[in-house]
Amino acid sequence: MSSTFDVDAVRSRFPALTRIEKGHPAAYLDGPGGTQVPHEVIEAMAAPLHAGVSNLGGGYGPSDDAVRITADARSAAASLINADAGEISFGQNMTSLTFAMSRALAATWSTGDAIVVTNLDHDANHTPWVMAARDVGVDVRLAEFDSATGLLEPEAVAETLDDRVRLVAVCLASNAIGTVVDVATITRAAHEVGALVYVDAVHAGPHRLIDVMALDCDFLTASAYKFFGPHIGMLYGKREHLASLEAYKVRPAPSDPPGKWETGTQSFESLAGFTAAVDYVASLGAGLGRASIESAFARIAGHERFLGSRFIDGIAEMGHVRLHGVPTMSETRVATFAIAVEGRHPDAVAAHMIEHGIYVWSGHYYAVNAMERLGVLDSGGLVRIGFVHYNTAEEVDRVLEVLSGLG
Repeated sequence: MSSTFDVDAVRSRFPALTRIEKGHPAAYLDGPGGTQVPHEVIEAMAAPLHAGVSNLGGGYGPSDDAVRITADARSAAASLINADAGEISFGQNMTSLTFAMSRALAATWSTGDAIVVTNLDHDANHTPWVMAARDVGVDVRLAEFDSATGLLEPEAVAETLDDRVRLVAVCLASNAIGTVVDVATITRAAHEVGALVYVDAVHAGPHRLIDVMALDCDFLTASAYKFFGPHIGMLYGKREHLASLEAYKVRPAPSDPPGKWETGTQSFESLAGFTAAVDYVASLGAGLGRASIESAFARIAGHERFLGSRFIDGIAEMGHVRLHGVPTMSETRVATFAIAVEGRHPDAVAAHMIEHGIYVWSGHYYAVNAMERLGVLDSGGLVRIGFVHYNTAEEVDRVLEVLSGLG
């Protein structure tokens, strides 16, 4: 299998990829924890700081610039996920936005109601809902993924649903083991019983095209630092929900969406970087607007499928390395891999890789329930190796060589 993706041209746009670690070219295989950014994002963030930017509503140049930067970011986000700009709000990160929305939604729940969470999700799409349910006396139901296959089947969620359920919180892709979830089918089942669906799309962001119209979810969150942008979070909500729910905000803040969900002054330089990150992704595709984003993700997915298949084939020959999750590159996984090395603590494996200039993560990476489900939480979790479109076949081979040496 080969890739026709011009990865060298892509890498030339990322200054961080020239780093040397321990005498080796740095291999950033830590994308699941956050990706690097291209030149255009760095320049876009620096521009308003150089020119001077002020707060919204002043009616003068730098304030008008802030208005424009904010509007551009909403339009970019709308193109990225196929939404309307008026349905996009920004915040510090996905976790903060989810805690805020959990509080607002919990105010509409009553004793006897229930919500559904999964044990595949990052804790940011678990604990906010569990705490909100606790505070208002609402039951929490758990949909479990299959630890043998790595899949969260829609049926596993459907089995938890009845007319008491008010919300289903689910990820689009697992940050722990790379599973892609059939959210559209889950949403249809949830809507049949009158439940809302809140989707964590953070990990899907750099890997897969996101289409909220096709998913028909009620809310969706993402973080730009996972798709080659700055540390800023984005919240999509269907217009009727954003308008009807009460936001916990200060009195002078806007009373209408999307502004009513944005607490305090936003980071305008980060909003400029958000737009640049979306423009960067679009530049990898063909066409204009949403079409270029669709084309870009088709190319990204193809290259990642090549890298992931190379990695899976390589570790299949190593009896001392165990892969958790979907065992092939398919529509049900992205190129994020959780592995265990026989006789080695995950932290020791990660440290050994760092000595060879390879950046990976070890532990539970905030997917606490997933690690518990896999039976590895108490033994230190797993080693996570993630590939994004700027990674190369040579980097795959480097990590395989290091893993082979641990046998």
